[in-house]
Amino acid sequence: MIGAMMIDAHGRKINYLRLSVTDRCNLRCRYCMPADGVRLVPHGEILTYEELFLIARTAVALGIEKIRVTGGEPLLRKEVLGFLSRLAGIPGLRQLVLTTNGLLLEEMAESLKSAGVQRLNISIDSLDPRNFQRITRRGDLSRVLAGIDAAERAGFPIKLNMVVMRGVNDHEVVDFAALTLNKAYTVRFIEFMPSGTEEGDWRSHVVPGQEILDRIGKKHPFDEMDRRELAGPAKDYRIRGAAGTIGVITPISGHFCGDCNRIRITASGMARGCLFSREEMDLKPLLREDGAPGLEKALLGIVRFKPDKHRLGEDDPGKRPLGMSRVGG
Repeated sequence: MIGAMMIDAHGRKINYLRLSVTDRCNLRCRYCMPADGVRLVPHGEILTYEELFLIARTAVALGIEKIRVTGGEPLLRKEVLGFLSRLAGIPGLRQLVLTTNGLLLEEMAESLKSAGVQRLNISIDSLDPRNFQRITRRGDLSRVLAGIDAAERAGFPIKLNMVVMRGVNDHEVVDFAALTLNKAYTVRFIEFMPSGTEEGDWRSHVVPGQEILDRIGKKHPFDEMDRRELAGPAKDYRIRGAAGTIGVITPISGHFCGDCNRIRITASGMARGCLFSREEMDLKPLLREDGAPGLEKALLGIVRFKPDKHRLGEDDPGKRPLGMSRVGG
């Protein structure tokens, strides 16, 4: 069945799966969870590696070409390297990528490369040690920077994700963009999204993507780049003469839903067609039947009923916890 294709009701080709392997994290980022963390899913509710692998293999057979492993912090889960190696061997999977906060990368970068991970997204929201600690509540910036260096030595292309928050780290946007001048880094600026953990009106934290670009453009003129196959939601640009690229992801100021090619599954087996959807399907009962005969149908159903767009700004998800650490961002 390899080579099949999943098309949703709105004509979008769905070929990208975000697969969370844990809801645990070693940071407490202000835009993701409260200072004292979130209630962790009981161990028995977390999918086993066998169940996660069955989802991945079935999804690829249906047309998924790219899998991004997420968390929480995915590198916290024991024996994750063996699981990643199994994923990398699935026939038909074209890209295996992983999102991490970088704290464990210095020790694990070489092993991740050997396991078959092709790309890393490293979350880093400040280049200032004190501001980084303020945002993450417990993070050591030097460990993340050492992890980035280790990933570069291991041969990974470096992609850095910065969640831009007005009054918190937006003054660092130009500094982040400048990282691409001499190194072939990709730096992505992500508009702040509501998670239910922020204080006050979540909209006050949003710096629109166009404003981010305008700030960068005053210092570094840039040109738009063509969209690549299997790309995510970012619009990419290159500062003239730069070795790397910058990009913006604009879930608030500019819907990219018309090009959305993703479905996502949490570590507890909840499947969603949209990050902000209220609708999700529990795959555990299917996975725990002998042979999981209904899994293929369930995944096709998630695709079939994928919403045409998210409803941010139409209702107010800021009043209910989104649970970024649970959903996988």
